[in-house]
Amino acid sequence: MRADDVPVDAVGVANRVSWLAKRSIKTTAKGEGLRLALSMIDLTTLEGKDSDGKVRRLCAKALLPDPSDSSLPRCAAVCVYPPFVRLAKELTAGSGVAVASVATAFPSGQAPLATRLAEVAAAVADGADEIDMVIDRGAFLEGDYSRVADEIEQVKAACGAAHLKVILETGELETYDNVRRASFLAMRHGADFIKTSTGKVSPAATPAVILVMLEAIRDFADETGRVIGMKPAGGIRDAKAALGVLVLVKETLGDEWLTPARFRIGASSLVNDLLMQLRKLRTGAYSSPDAFSAS
Repeated sequence: MRADDVPVDAVGVANRVSWLAKRSIKTTAKGEGLRLALSMIDLTTLEGKDSDGKVRRLCAKALLPDPSDSSLPRCAAVCVYPPFVRLAKELTAGSGVAVASVATAFPSGQAPLATRLAEVAAAVADGADEIDMVIDRGAFLEGDYSRVADEIEQVKAACGAAHLKVILETGELETYDNVRRASFLAMRHGADFIKTSTGKVSPAATPAVILVMLEAIRDFADETGRVIGMKPAGGIRDAKAALGVLVLVKETLGDEWLTPARFRIGASSLVNDLLMQLRKLRTGAYSSPDAFSAS
């Protein structure tokens, strides 16, 4: 049996998630974990009301999350719709903050392939360092895996030097077995990262789904020697949840994956909770959430 088709032990997944959730991270280790989580964030705005002004605020936040503490790390990337890539690239130039762009008719993926590929090419031409694509969940659920694989390969080719994150939209995949199979499909056909969700469908990045995908990455690395990154997105809104995800990564893939090069968190509201917890560790007092700028 191929690793892709190994069935997922749902009870085992639930038990392991429950056990790891009991881990307690305190004092110095907590501060390091909060800083690490901040450095892994793809700070995201993907709304119909996005504007140049919103993207300017987003980039400013990613570059200097807390103006009162310049020692904090920058976010790993900003994630925007294709029309804002050029502006985001200008605002983050030379900073080390990457520019990611959703593409391929995000979030539905329901557009002709030629249109989706043209969108990817345009985002890359405008300077996107990373492309977050969505798979055709309808084709996948109908068992047309070759079509999904071919589309991933064509998007990967359109990316050129840009990294490709493949969004599975796990909330629509129905079973853990499908999540595992889709993870392997994406990894075998060009994904540099696999990503849980668009953030537009619920449930999104649940601990159980994250664990299933992390175990797929581990098994794929054991089989091929290839390192694939992971990006949960949707539902990770507070520091406690972020630290819990880092525990899952450490216990499943090891310390080597605890780096923005291999692990990202797609988020918007999470940043301010991380900053509030970090300021509490630094000053001994909680700040109001209003003390931090909106991204």
